[in-house]
Amino acid sequence: MSRLLVWFALAGSVAWGQSIRIGGHVLDPQGLRVAGASVHLLIGGDDVAQTKSEGQGEFQFEGLIRGAYTLRAEAREFVPIAQSLSITGAEEFDVQFRELRIERQSVVITAKTLEPTVDLRNAEVFNRTLFTRDDQVLQQLDAGINAGQHEGGGKSLEIRRFGFNLDHGGVNGGLKVLLDDVQQNQGTQGHGQGYLGSLKALSPELIQDVTIINGPFSPEYGDFSGLGVVHIRQREFLPDQFTARLQGGNFDTGRGFLAWSPMANAVDSYIAYDGSYTDGPFENPGRYRRDNLNANYTRTLDETQKVGMRMIFGRNDFYSSGQIPLDLVSAGALNRFGYVDPTDGGRVKLGTLSAYYSKSFANGDTLRLDGFLGRSLFDLYSNFTFYLNDPIHGDAFQQHDSRLQEGSNAQWIHLQRIGGIAATFTAGANFHDNQINVGLYPREGRNPTGVTTSAHAHVTNEAGYAQESLSLLQGRLLVSGGLRYDEFRYAIQDRVVPEQSGTEAAGRRQGKGSIAFTPVRNVPFTLHVNYGRGINSIDARGVVQRPDQPRLATTDFYQAGVSSNIGRISLSADVFLIDHSNEQVYIPDDGSFEFKGPTRAYGYEAKASFELTRHLSLNGGMTKIGNAFYKGGDHRVYVDSAPHFVANAALTLSAWHRWSGSLSMRAIDHYRLDGNDPSIVATGHTVLDLGIARQLNHTVELNFSADNLTNRDYWETQNYFESRIAPDAPVIARIHATPAYPLTAVAGVTVRFGGR
Repeated sequence: MSRLLVWFALAGSVAWGQSIRIGGHVLDPQGLRVAGASVHLLIGGDDVAQTKSEGQGEFQFEGLIRGAYTLRAEAREFVPIAQSLSITGAEEFDVQFRELRIERQSVVITAKTLEPTVDLRNAEVFNRTLFTRDDQVLQQLDAGINAGQHEGGGKSLEIRRFGFNLDHGGVNGGLKVLLDDVQQNQGTQGHGQGYLGSLKALSPELIQDVTIINGPFSPEYGDFSGLGVVHIRQREFLPDQFTARLQGGNFDTGRGFLAWSPMANAVDSYIAYDGSYTDGPFENPGRYRRDNLNANYTRTLDETQKVGMRMIFGRNDFYSSGQIPLDLVSAGALNRFGYVDPTDGGRVKLGTLSAYYSKSFANGDTLRLDGFLGRSLFDLYSNFTFYLNDPIHGDAFQQHDSRLQEGSNAQWIHLQRIGGIAATFTAGANFHDNQINVGLYPREGRNPTGVTTSAHAHVTNEAGYAQESLSLLQGRLLVSGGLRYDEFRYAIQDRVVPEQSGTEAAGRRQGKGSIAFTPVRNVPFTLHVNYGRGINSIDARGVVQRPDQPRLATTDFYQAGVSSNIGRISLSADVFLIDHSNEQVYIPDDGSFEFKGPTRAYGYEAKASFELTRHLSLNGGMTKIGNAFYKGGDHRVYVDSAPHFVANAALTLSAWHRWSGSLSMRAIDHYRLDGNDPSIVATGHTVLDLGIARQLNHTVELNFSADNLTNRDYWETQNYFESRIAPDAPVIARIHATPAYPLTAVAGVTVRFGGR
């Protein structure tokens, strides 16, 4: 009866000439327009009108009456979104999807929507490949990110992006990585600022989606965001109640993934175990053992609220070949997969408990709250220079990091109209607290023989931010501006040199701004201009011991580009300029300092996505650095240890007669390892990886992957420094490197049942 009354009212308004027409655009999480979305208008739960968005995402309704409505949009790739409207006259309302939809293993491929600022990856990217090492997860992100192992599997990756070497993620601007709003970069870490070792507790089967921001353009993110942000979000439930994956391959590689995701009213949950082992191709077997336990519980309180908890526990133990001298490999004195110190390696334990709450309001506003508590133990055994400094006992050392950390985040999203202009206001706050016991010890074997440095560090980071986004010219002009402020407090209690104890503070504002303009309404061509300032914090030991030096480094990132999405083709290109400030770097390997002057890099990027058929797509991208150098000085010194060309491509097959798969390529050029001598260079590489899945029935799927399909000999990480291979050997400045895995073939079977 209620629906009948609504229709009578609408018909009466048209008859008396009182009808209202409204319109707007459907946008994806990147703010780009979505064609073919179903748009519904509801009154009291009744569907009174529906339409589909056109080629530029536009939609409109006619013959409406004044009153309160709910606008709902649905599209295959996204979680449906709804917002409340109060219609009093002709207006435009934009509706924006916020999350990618969780799908089964095989989905129909569509061309990816591309633009310069943001890249998105959904679960399909991680589900179609059998992973044997955790570093392969980060390699799937592409987006101009080049990553390589330092120690053959167990240690955090070395990150290189936009012509800069970020070490383990925290210097030269940094790459901020989050897992469900929990920062993975560890400041004042035993081995390096911004260390990303916590990612080893991540299971690829549990990834829902990944957002990659290609610069410090969002005020939501602060520390370590200078060269971008990678935000990984995990699932709240799995598509099937029971999932089991078993896989095995060469180099004594084995992995098992088991998950239970029960069905219950108003509850989404799972508990999963991930265990793996590999020796790798090394003469000193890697003995890399990893065990992860992951759980989630989400309860829907009502249509507008949900609350949940997550738990992650992980541990890994490993031995490694270390970085070996390449001159000895070339001379035949050392095998490519050989070693110098057989005791190199490490062990890590970590656990994180987190809770989250979200509420949506009738006016379209959203409130999000979350908090976490984390504990980790880290011991790394390294020997880079062998007998350079101590010809008798050797230079081997142990780095220790025992950490307790807590944090919380709050965010409010408010939909509003400013003088008839559709706008979104976002405000939030972040808090992160770390209590750390950190130390450096000389060792023989794995037994410490003394103390080089030992300290207790207490580092806190509080921040607040706000952003306003406006939609003008019927959605053709999107303007956004934001401001963030971070405050840090560094406290050190030095146990070896008490005079070096103390407390210091630092704070910095960071402005953000972006413009996206589509000149012609029906022509899918958009111009983009973006600016953002990012920061990266300094090791607390460096701040307290040298308070006269910079306590925070800044990165100013300028970007201008274009994007076009025409049916099955999506294209994006941009140019960028990056200015990084002075930076003081504390070297945990020996307790020394390195002061880096201001630097500049510039270059361009291009990305493309083609939907060749309904089941086959081709995607690719490249980043080219024109130059990267230190500013000032009496002669030019170049930024070293990072490639100036990074490329990726993937041919992806999905849901074709139950087959899915991907053939992917990643490549870098050779790059200099010394800022003054262009003859000292690291070699580049081009590597192909293959992943195939065959769905036998609803329950059983067969999987196969081949990492480094062409068995290419290459080096993941290359560095130039002095070393002495034996007590009586000469001191030589040379390139040291970590060998990449050769062809690694892995076969597996995945069993699922109890589908939802």
